[in-house]
Amino acid sequence: MSNSKKSNNVTAKMYDTIVRPVITEKSMISSEAGKVTFLVPLSATKDDVKAAVENIFNVTVNKVNTIRQFGKVKRFRGFVGQRSDYKKAVVTLAEGQNIDVTTGI
Repeated sequence: MSNSKKSNNVTAKMYDTIVRPVITEKSMISSEAGKVTFLVPLSATKDDVKAAVENIFNVTVNKVNTIRQFGKVKRFRGFVGQRSDYKKAVVTLAEGQNIDVTTGI
């Protein structure tokens, strides 16, 4: 067990706030600058994301930017459909801190 007090405050809601990390070329380049991108629920706020990341990964968060992406309208064999809306959170970590998103929680 770690001696950090933050690990005791982890709740199930925090694990629901962080759906999964976004693994793209752009997000991997920004991770070198201390920024990590996560997919979050549409109802998640910046404060929710900050608390979840700080408590789950035991890091210090400087800033959280959120992006809401509306689903595209797509056609398949003449039928019109729409992809789901989603929300991403770009979390800026404090200097010297990092999160390895390629490993499990």
